[in-house]
Amino acid sequence: MRKPRVERSERREEISGLLRRLAFSQTALRLCAEEGSAAQEEFLLRVLESEAGNREEVRKARYLREAGFPVYKTLEGYEYQSLRLPPTLSRADLTAGAFIKDRKNLVLYGPVGTGKTHLATALGVVACERSIRTRFFTVAQLVVRLSEAYAGGTLEKSLATILKAELLILDEWGYVPIDRHGAHLLFRIISDSYERRSLVITTNTEFSKWGAIFTDDQMAAAMIDRLAHHGHILLFEGESYRMKHALMRQRH
Repeated sequence: MRKPRVERSERREEISGLLRRLAFSQTALRLCAEEGSAAQEEFLLRVLESEAGNREEVRKARYLREAGFPVYKTLEGYEYQSLRLPPTLSRADLTAGAFIKDRKNLVLYGPVGTGKTHLATALGVVACERSIRTRFFTVAQLVVRLSEAYAGGTLEKSLATILKAELLILDEWGYVPIDRHGAHLLFRIISDSYERRSLVITTNTEFSKWGAIFTDDQMAAAMIDRLAHHGHILLFEGESYRMKHALMRQRH
């Protein structure tokens, strides 16, 4: 005979949780307790669940737009043959985005065309679909943006906007030389992200050459230290995917 009361108690707990999640007051819960029927409470629960689900979908779509991915890529059909994972990171944890929750970094290192940007983008898409705020930049694009903000006196505002992200993807790291001022701006991003958010960096430049690219060996060493302390290095090997498929087309 007590089961309906238990069910109503559990339903009210769900209603209360959804009201908090949706930033509503608990007034509806009080009215349920004072004069609501079981059917009315069930209807209210369905309405709140529908609203919560709709907001979640809207949030995911907004995060995908704000991320700034140059091309939409997913993990579906991704070829892992060129990828070597470290023993500390399983493919399941990688594709589930577990490293983001742990605020760990990924450095995707290997030759051009081996799938680094595809994987980085796909991981970013996974994050957005899990309602994790994500931003994607090429390093050159980010340096230009920060330099313009610095010149216009809005650097701190620009940094604050970028660093709202829980996952920050920096593509083509080391592909073009960065002047000393640009290197300092990048260091701000790395330093301010340390133990606060996850960074995913794609690069074809080994650590020993970062000093030449960023014009300062000590700054490069400090960057590497922060990235590696809570991070994984993913190695990409083999022939360029784009070149291989271009050659395949020529053979037909």
